[in-house]
Amino acid sequence: MLTKVEPGPAVVACNTCRLSKDAREDAGGVRGGARLVEALHSVKASDDRYEGVAVQEMPCLFACSEHCTIHIRAPGKVSYVLGRFTPDEEAARAILDYAVHYAESEHGRVPFKQWPQGVKGHFITRAPPEGFVAE
Repeated sequence: MLTKVEPGPAVVACNTCRLSKDAREDAGGVRGGARLVEALHSVKASDDRYEGVAVQEMPCLFACSEHCTIHIRAPGKVSYVLGRFTPDEEAARAILDYAVHYAESEHGRVPFKQWPQGVKGHFITRAPPEGFVAE
């Protein structure tokens, strides 16, 4: 049930998420999550700034009341679930820009002034790392 991945800062994208609140798939029959994963990989490959952040995917993050959902995590840091993205390069770039700031942070807290506009309003939950609670 679990697949081992390298530890470190990562954006884990749900590859089975709905396209939008109202649609499961695009006109080509592809789920929004699959399109977002594709955009994340494309944007990551286009810019060396994203080298320290892995893009990983898995079916269903169980945030099904939302769409195009991702989980940003790293060992020993608070993690975040974000959703309601449009599965395109603009959203992927905002997610990866935030993830770079997140990776550089000590505990996973990124000052609001550093948040890309494209992630504001997309946070769903935060979770503390194992053995900790957040202040």
